[in-house]
Amino acid sequence: MRKPATRELTNEMWEKIAPLLPDLEPGPKGGRPWADNREVFEGILWILRTGARWRDLPPEYPSPATCWRRLHKWEEEDVWKGAWQEYLGQLDADGLLDWEEVFIDASFSPAKKGVSRSAPLAKGRAQSGWWWQTVQGFQLALTLNRQALRKSLLRSGDLRR
Repeated sequence: MRKPATRELTNEMWEKIAPLLPDLEPGPKGGRPWADNREVFEGILWILRTGARWRDLPPEYPSPATCWRRLHKWEEEDVWKGAWQEYLGQLDADGLLDWEEVFIDASFSPAKKGVSRSAPLAKGRAQSGWWWQTVQGFQLALTLNRQALRKSLLRSGDLRR
């Protein structure tokens, strides 16, 4: 029996995130039950926060393979995109976003001179770019969520400065 994982998210944060993640139905042949979404999500956050290798995920989280597969499953199903859009919508509805100044960021890396157009892309570089964009997105989301939660608690009087 493994010990409980350290929580990156408060229960209030998780209550906002959980409905955005798809329910995991058992396969037609049954099989092993799915690992808990919150535990997997916490494992993914641990990797993103620390920048560690998947195989270094502490044993209190689900297996590194489980967390990695779920991360990619959610990516393929556009769960992250939907969650991000929902999150921005909630922040905007609460008046916590300032749309006066908005930036769109993109990465551009020209090919070295002399490289054939038919040459395959370097897999390590493509993964690295995606990886760090994901890390930055999650770090921004956690920071904004903590700030929004604090502002909300300050408004309601549940939290004093």
